[in-house]
Amino acid sequence: MTPVVIGQYVPVDSFLHRLDPRGKLVFVFAFMFLVLFVDRWPSYLLLTLFVLLAVKGARIPLALFLRAVKPILFLIILTSLLHLFTTKGGGVLLQTPLFSVHEAGVEQAVLMSLRLFVLMATATLLTCTTSPMEITNAIEQLLRPLTKVRVPVHELAMMMSIALRFIPTLWGETQKIKKAQMARGVDFEAGSLFRRIMNHIPILIPLLISSFRRAEDLAMAMEARGYRGGEGRTRWRELTFARRDLWLIPTAATLWLALWYLEK
Repeated sequence: MTPVVIGQYVPVDSFLHRLDPRGKLVFVFAFMFLVLFVDRWPSYLLLTLFVLLAVKGARIPLALFLRAVKPILFLIILTSLLHLFTTKGGGVLLQTPLFSVHEAGVEQAVLMSLRLFVLMATATLLTCTTSPMEITNAIEQLLRPLTKVRVPVHELAMMMSIALRFIPTLWGETQKIKKAQMARGVDFEAGSLFRRIMNHIPILIPLLISSFRRAEDLAMAMEARGYRGGEGRTRWRELTFARRDLWLIPTAATLWLALWYLEK
């Protein structure tokens, strides 16, 4: 099985897959809002445990799911190091002529790592359990009141859906180009950090050309099928709330009360 990346839909039968996408979107945005405002160890541990249990409930192998964090692993490490060396407070754990490490820096670095992991895992879980078409329809229906002020809701939802859809496609294209460059003798791991970054430049040009070609092919395919935007558009499957979607309400309330208690 290929690794899961952001935007890739995993078509399995689970309780989370069967939930209404509108309810999942609202729950995920509310969950991310909570993640940004908690700042204590027990709260982050609870959020991490909740995400891991949700992955288990989605019937996605945990080892496969964790590989989705790889694209932002560098960002997590960089953010952690910045907090580790710049946050002052508490006892000094390490003192050198160039930098010092404090207890508050270690705590903040770990908390920020957990925050980024939870945010990334939540976004990945949403796209793994909701197809791009469902996300498009959900966003369009949730933002429909904005059409009264002439906001192009359908076009915005379509752009977001296409962007999500092409993330795994471009990731796979990047891996193909990288392997082709390696077969021609390019060593992406040789030299210093700056040199390794420069070695990846030959990937960008063919990737950009491939992206423009795919975008042009998609536009021509949509025009050939008579796509003219959301005006008068009908759907084969209409979104409907079911009784199982009501479980999102007590789940959100329980999670909020638990975080409120832990943050006191």
